[in-house]
Amino acid sequence: MRIFWTFFWTFLLVNMVTYVVSSMIGVAYHFATGTTLAVIATVLILLIAQLIPDDPVHH
Repeated sequence: MRIFWTFFWTFLLVNMVTYVVSSMIGVAYHFATGTTLAVIATVLILLIAQLIPDDPVHH
């Protein structure tokens, strides 16, 4: 379920950013570009979450 919600919110936010940026620079909005970037961002987010240690650090 964690992976689904991560993809869901990443999908929405990345497509929103893609739409706004493409509108600001005056090019056509492509849904496929936003979706591809959302998949890549989701994989990176999940990878970084796995790499960060979860245990407390003892000094």
